[in-house]
Amino acid sequence: MNLQAYLLEIDTNAGLARKLDVAPSLVSQWRNGTRPVPFERCPQIELVTGGLVTRKDLCPDTWHKLWPELAQKEQTDSEKAA
Repeated sequence: MNLQAYLLEIDTNAGLARKLDVAPSLVSQWRNGTRPVPFERCPQIELVTGGLVTRKDLCPDTWHKLWPELAQKEQTDSEKAA
């Protein structure tokens, strides 16, 4: 689930901002793409959203470079499923 969908369906800018201890305006900027979500915040967002918004959702083009352990786990999991 992307951040915008999460904020439309489950929480508000203010609610997520409280959980992250940031300003609601910053969450709004992340939501509308004015500012990218800093990669350091991605694991925290994944945690406070209960895994509904993942690091992969937040950084779709670079997640495998930022968190190679996730890419390795995903590869291992897909090999097990095959």
